[in-house]
Amino acid sequence: MRKRQVVLRREEPPRSSSTNSSLTSRSVRYAECQKNHAAGVGGYAVDGCREFMASGEEGTTAALTCAACGCHRNFHRREVETEVACDCSSPPPSNGA
Repeated sequence: MRKRQVVLRREEPPRSSSTNSSLTSRSVRYAECQKNHAAGVGGYAVDGCREFMASGEEGTTAALTCAACGCHRNFHRREVETEVACDCSSPPPSNGA
């Protein structure tokens, strides 16, 4: 039996001492369901659910279940959109050559 090692990585904002400030905005969206419903018989079949819709309010266990297909949110493809806005108030460095 093979041992499997899992490494979890936590992303932290970079620590910068410069006068520039930046704001990072991330939005997470869960797309189509990828649960293989025929895995028990050796096949491959997905249910066709195109987007995760929470069954309940945020913070409840129902929020992790899709209202359309009944699957857990983890079966839906996760899309992360990152937007970085930079307030570059200092002038660009000049070459003194």
